[in-house]
Amino acid sequence: MSGTSLDGIDAVLVDFGRDSPDILGKFFMPFDDALKRSILELQHPTHDELHRTQLIGNQLARQYAHAVRSLLDQNACLPEQVKAIGCHGQTIRHCPEQGYTLQIGNAALLAELTSITVISDFRSRDIAAGGQGAPLVPAFHDRILRHPEIHRVIVNIGGISNLTDLAPGQPTTGFDCGPGNLLMDAWCMQYLQRPYDDNGAWAESGKVLPGLLDRLLSEPYFRLPPPKSSGRDLFNLAWLQSHLQKNEAPEDVEATLLLLTATTIAQAIRKHCEGAQEIYLCGGGAHNSALRSALANQLSDCSIATTSDLNIDGDFLEAIAFAWLARQNLAKTPANLPRVTGARHPCILGAVYPA
Repeated sequence: MSGTSLDGIDAVLVDFGRDSPDILGKFFMPFDDALKRSILELQHPTHDELHRTQLIGNQLARQYAHAVRSLLDQNACLPEQVKAIGCHGQTIRHCPEQGYTLQIGNAALLAELTSITVISDFRSRDIAAGGQGAPLVPAFHDRILRHPEIHRVIVNIGGISNLTDLAPGQPTTGFDCGPGNLLMDAWCMQYLQRPYDDNGAWAESGKVLPGLLDRLLSEPYFRLPPPKSSGRDLFNLAWLQSHLQKNEAPEDVEATLLLLTATTIAQAIRKHCEGAQEIYLCGGGAHNSALRSALANQLSDCSIATTSDLNIDGDFLEAIAFAWLARQNLAKTPANLPRVTGARHPCILGAVYPA
C-alpha cells in the first residue's frame, strides 16, 4: 500500500489460512523527496504528463519490488510460497463522477521483477458498476473488526480520512469524511520544510481561526450524503489557498487545519453513525496526539482508541486489507460493499498479472 499521504510503501506478509489474518512480517520503505515531488506534480495536468506518468509508474514498480524482496528476506520466505501480491498502486486521479480512477505502479513489471502474481487496479471494477471505487477497506473491517454487541466505528486518518460504521445487526457502511493529514502535511512542508507536524505540536502553538474554519467547512463535499469519496483532486494546497485571506499566521492555519480534520470526522460520525460507542483510529493520524485530543473533545460520549488495541497494527491495516482483497480476487469472491461505494451490485475486484 502506498497512499495519499505519500509517506512511503507499507508491505505486509499475511497468512489467511486461519479465521483471522496472521501477520507474518511487516516492512516500511519511505519515499525519497524527489519521488514524492514527482508524484505530487502528476496530481495536476503538466507538460508531457502521459510519458512522465509511465516512467514514474515504472519507478514505483521497482520500489514495490524492493519492498517485497526485503519483506520476504526478513521472513525467510521464498517468492514461490506467496500466492499473490495485492498492490493498490499510487493514486494519480480519482474521478468516479467522470467514470474513472487511476492508480499507477506498472503491475506487469512488478510481477516480472518478483516472479509473483500481482493483483492491482481494485477500484475500477466498482466504478464501472456505478460506484465510487472507494473506500474499499470497510469490507475488510467488517470481516475482522466487527463486534456482535458493541457499535464500533473505524476511522482511518491517512491523507484522506474515511470511516467504517460497524453497527450491530446493521449492514456495514462507510465513506470518505474529507482531508485527513494531507493539508496539514502540505502546509507544514511549505513553511517548516518538514513532512508532517509531529504530534500536532506546531498546530498547538497556534490558535484556531474561526472565520477560516467556517470557510473551509462550507465546502459542498462535506454536505454530500454517502456514498462519497474524495482525494487530492479536491483537497489540495490550491483549495486551501482559495479560502485564505493571505494575512494569517502559518501556525494558526495549521491549528485550523487540524480542527478541520477533527470536525469533519466528528460531524460524519454524529450524523451517520448514531449510537456509536467505540471509535478506533488507524493510519498516520492516529499518532497525532493533538488530533486525537480534538476528536475526544468533540466525541466525548465515545471511547477513542487505536486498532492496535484490537491487535491490528493501524499503520499496516490498509496493506493487510489489500492483501485480503487480492485473496478475494483469487477466490472469485466479490469484495466491494455496494452500500459503501454505491455500486449497483457486488463485484470481483482487481486485474490479475500472473507470475
